[in-house]
Amino acid sequence: MSKMLTEILNIKHPIIMAPMFLVTNTAMMIAAMKSGVAAAIPALNFRTDAEFRAALKEMREGAEGSIGVNLIVNKSNVRMKEQLNTCVDMKVDFIITSLGSPEEVIKKCKPVDIKVFCDVVEENYAKKVEELGADAIIAVNSNAGGHAGPYTPDKLVPLLKESCNLPIISAGGIGTKEGFDKILEMGAAGLSIGSPFIACHESDISDDYKNACVEYGKDDIVLTTKISGTPCTVINTPYVQKVGTEQNWLEKMLSKNKKLKKWVKMITFLKGMKSIEKAAFSSTYKTLWCAGESIEHTTSIQSVSEIVQRLVGNKE
Repeated sequence: MSKMLTEILNIKHPIIMAPMFLVTNTAMMIAAMKSGVAAAIPALNFRTDAEFRAALKEMREGAEGSIGVNLIVNKSNVRMKEQLNTCVDMKVDFIITSLGSPEEVIKKCKPVDIKVFCDVVEENYAKKVEELGADAIIAVNSNAGGHAGPYTPDKLVPLLKESCNLPIISAGGIGTKEGFDKILEMGAAGLSIGSPFIACHESDISDDYKNACVEYGKDDIVLTTKISGTPCTVINTPYVQKVGTEQNWLEKMLSKNKKLKKWVKMITFLKGMKSIEKAAFSSTYKTLWCAGESIEHTTSIQSVSEIVQRLVGNKE
């Protein structure tokens, strides 16, 4: 546990620019690595394997640094095996697993020295991934953007430190140098930070989405189960207020059916991701913008480099 993220990934600052569905792109990844932090991109941001491979090649040629990929490892991601094979072939530095068991990923990555970090929201799962051979845990707290956990960082980091012997990478709620330092003082090996990077010049998302991260704050973040069936944080726009944040009675009933719930969750996930994609890249009243509470500290659209400097205190 004494290992810091800087040592594990050979980076200057103990930060991973967190993988953000549809937001993270190759330009952001390259800019992050040039700024001395690691960066991860969701494999699902690419429609084809050819696009995924080309992007990984572009990143490797664009900057020296630590390249990570986020894999959804449950049954909703029918392309997981293909994506994992590509990560191994292209020799990424680390993989972040989400929403399922990392066992297959760990078995495939260990022999080729690809680090595996696992999203964790509580101590029992942390113990399980430690037994499976994970290299670190991403401690997803209640302030995280996207799929948040049940505990605050003040509770989750100490809880996981007592429960397992893996390096802890705290995820959620940090947008300032003060917050960054506080997490490290708790004994975390590093931080995974996403939402502060949404409103960056390098991102391809719409100006409406970026400006929303500037104009809205932590009190405007709400949880919705309509996107994937699992609670997910979004900005509480007028559209979100109109459609509500809870699944309807039929969706809830089908989600509890033992024979159907796997397929219902998959359909809900795919439908939700399509809605987010439409909102992220175009001006539409159907605004489903994922973000976490740390947009509270986003006051303007900046470059990735400027955001990193803000977080670490303008250290050169």
